[in-house]
Amino acid sequence: MKKATQIFSAALAALMLCSCSASKGNNKENNPSAGALPVLSIETVSKEKNVLDFVNKPVAGHVSQLIASWTPGYQIPPEPYYEDCLITLRDTDGSPLLDSSEGRVKVRGNWTTTYDKKPLRIKFTEKQNLLGLNDGAEQRNWLLLAEYKDGSMLRNRAALYAAREIMKEDGLFVADSQLVSVEINGEYYGVYLLSDMQQVSSHRVNITEPETDYTGTDIGYFMEYDGYFYNEDELHGFPLDFADNAPLTPFDGEGGGGRTIDPLPKDEYDPKPQMGMTIKSTVNSAEQHDFIENYVNNVYKIMYEAAYNDKAYVFDSKYKNISLASNITPQQAVENVVDVDSLADMYIISELTCDADIYWSSFYMDADFGAEGSKKLRFEAPWDFDSAMGNKNRCIDGTGFYAANIVPDVDGGPEENGAYYTINPWLAVIANEDWYQDIVKEKWTKAYDSGVFQRTCQLITDESSKYKGDFTKNYDKWNNIINNEIFAAELSAPANECTNQAEAAAFLHDWLEKRVEFLNSQWHIN
Repeated sequence: MKKATQIFSAALAALMLCSCSASKGNNKENNPSAGALPVLSIETVSKEKNVLDFVNKPVAGHVSQLIASWTPGYQIPPEPYYEDCLITLRDTDGSPLLDSSEGRVKVRGNWTTTYDKKPLRIKFTEKQNLLGLNDGAEQRNWLLLAEYKDGSMLRNRAALYAAREIMKEDGLFVADSQLVSVEINGEYYGVYLLSDMQQVSSHRVNITEPETDYTGTDIGYFMEYDGYFYNEDELHGFPLDFADNAPLTPFDGEGGGGRTIDPLPKDEYDPKPQMGMTIKSTVNSAEQHDFIENYVNNVYKIMYEAAYNDKAYVFDSKYKNISLASNITPQQAVENVVDVDSLADMYIISELTCDADIYWSSFYMDADFGAEGSKKLRFEAPWDFDSAMGNKNRCIDGTGFYAANIVPDVDGGPEENGAYYTINPWLAVIANEDWYQDIVKEKWTKAYDSGVFQRTCQLITDESSKYKGDFTKNYDKWNNIINNEIFAAELSAPANECTNQAEAAAFLHDWLEKRVEFLNSQWHIN
């Protein structure tokens, strides 16, 4: 009976389409199955039989190697590779917004590449703007996030919206985003989040780019705090020493309760991983690599000495060595080398979202030593929130301090199975300083009073309702909100109980409201 009803409805919709006027509004009104999202179509230049393997089969190399290490007989799939394509973008009424533009497309990401629906990177031959994102900036590189393990498909969207609202006040980059429907070679691939890419650009992370083969150190450096840094070549990764692995007091709002934690493994039996930095921007020489490695490690030491030993250290004129100073305060020593406003912004977003990856990856910063650069460590480009906001079992009731606290590893398993506890040192090192908390409170109060968080919650409700048909169609294809065995163990109990997008969005909305209420009770200045 259900199938017959569907067939009848489809036939009726087709008749109405044929008989109605050509107006855009009438078409949409009389065809309830029409999607409310723009449609991004990818057409491969190659017409080979297996051409769609480029979007269906690849897995990030370092991920497949790890899987092979514990999976006997595992056949390592191809690594992501580009396929030449033509990209078209159509508005909801079918009118073209971008017509058959040349580019290349490939799978991108880490563990998300193991899922059936994979995130993608588009690299246009010529710069394009898509849907007016990022104030209409034209760029070659754009991303399509699959949102596979987020039942609401709105966590990245909401987090990036809130972050843009807060961080734009300080001139910091946050990726813009918009949901779209994606077709590849005429086949429907579902709802994706179209987004800026995390990269150096005058309209993204705006730092000094070196000329080809330039080897001087007076350039900009864009970096990711990253547990995968060891996969990089020698020029694009380096380890961190975190002031010789000095212990940190977590920020829990109550003085830490006498607890401390070493940010790095203290011996060969410590299950915590060695952490480091991946350099995401262009470096052409060992001189540049060594300069930024030394700088970043010394900036952290300045922060640590200020917070834990009440000492003020300063760089020499070449930003190579640091020495004790007597003419400035420890707070001033930190402010000399850290864009504290950017750190406070990043801390607020991290605390708001309770991201399970907080200590591991997708945590970005930069330093610009070009002629116009600040020569300070600046935190921007927040990213990757599909495991945040209650999707994993973190801050599940919305309460408690998290981002600068001691947290379970990203998998969150029992310690007897090798799980461990860790911390994000960049967020924690000065978190207990009163002057820094005052900055955080001022920023939170300004954002709250301006309605940022209320608008973010409303966005979740509005887009869940507006794109209901698109979300239904997405889950009709993938059904991963039900058949979620590949990532179900990662989900919190309430996230795992959701059976459709509307339920998942309602849970996300309610969780975020509770989180805002808790943080406002702690940070709002009356």
